[in-house]
Amino acid sequence: EVQLQASGGGLVQAGGSLRLSCSASGFNFDEYDIGWFRQAPGSEREGVLCINNSDGSTYYADSVKGRFTISRDKPKNTVTLQMNSLKPEDTAIYYCATHENWLPGCMVGAEDDYAYWGQGTLVTVSS
Repeated sequence: EVQLQASGGGLVQAGGSLRLSCSASGFNFDEYDIGWFRQAPGSEREGVLCINNSDGSTYYADSVKGRFTISRDKPKNTVTLQMNSLKPEDTAIYYCATHENWLPGCMVGAEDDYAYWGQGTLVTVSS
């Protein structure tokens, strides 16, 4: 059974940092992408960034480029999202999701591409 467990959310002041983790189990980690999506209050869920666990390639949405970094720890089947220079507009529930991918690269343009989702973790950035 594919399972994802997101953790690490919390309250932080603007300009601060948080680290989110997504622990995966039940599938071959190397053959799946991990994407992070977020949903702010009153907004639709949006894709933020992703990593291809096979080739390590990444994709970042413009809104987080230069501030967020995604990395993977293959032995631990864990993907980490390091968020720096946080802004109030980063406030959202953050979800990690995964899908099997045999192609190079990854994208988060269509959340329907991701078959499995974690439960979400709340990030609140105060101004």
